[in-house]
Amino acid sequence: MHKPAASLLATLAAAALAAGASAAEPDWGKVAARKVTVFYPGVSPMEWILKGTEHGGARGMRKGEACTGCHEDETADMGKRIVSGQKLEPAPIKGKAAAIPVSVQAAHDGANLYLRFSWKQPAASGAAKQDADNQVKLAFMLEENRIEGVPTGGCWAACHADARTMPGAKDDKKTKYVVGGSLGGKYFDLLQWKAKGKPSDGYVADRRVADGGKALVSASGRLAGDTWTVTFTRKLSGGEGDVALAPGKSYNFGFAIHDDWSNGRFHHVSLGYTLGIDAKADITAAKQ
Repeated sequence: MHKPAASLLATLAAAALAAGASAAEPDWGKVAARKVTVFYPGVSPMEWILKGTEHGGARGMRKGEACTGCHEDETADMGKRIVSGQKLEPAPIKGKAAAIPVSVQAAHDGANLYLRFSWKQPAASGAAKQDADNQVKLAFMLEENRIEGVPTGGCWAACHADARTMPGAKDDKKTKYVVGGSLGGKYFDLLQWKAKGKPSDGYVADRRVADGGKALVSASGRLAGDTWTVTFTRKLSGGEGDVALAPGKSYNFGFAIHDDWSNGRFHHVSLGYTLGIDAKADITAAKQ
């Protein structure tokens, strides 16, 4: 082979190898896992969370106390009370799971963040399918301490009583939103994987937008036996609507699972956590 051609092929091969390595998943067997139990929240928007006459933790939240401080060890019990219709659920679905324990892992390679979620599939309720195309969806949100209430209340800052699937909602097009939200200001970075169809890379500001982000590299999921595993690869940097991640910093983090063909508010959600990039946090993404 002619030397210049051979040199060019070698250069291209090396570049391809480097590109592939930069997006290769970590050795998950070497990544610590954090157990997070997502639970059924029913009708518990931010307005209810902050109403002291109904939620005893409202005073603590106003003082800056996080929901995890009081509720992390009782999320499964909270889910049981709500899913049964005992409280905060005017339209209970018989047989719906109250809570789902999830194993969460995170790592990065200097260019990409990797997140992995694993859980056992709960028994199906047998109820009518709200989303006939997707047995399961998983979404997570990131936020960089710009939105009031997020460090204490997590993603509830985007959940409001007038959203379209809430009881009594008057606007069937009103989605999640942030009070005073705007791109470049107060917003959640939102990524979602779906069992069927393309994943989405969007944000929640004054409204929810499903696309436009530039950070998502890939999102994949599979059911092996009774266990789901969903993995995201996301660039540390991004574009409009993407929270730029940097080593040594931590970010507000929460996720939700739409199980059993559910849609809208009928999901399971986590409390608010922190995700650190080489930084101490509830979940730390260390470099591999």
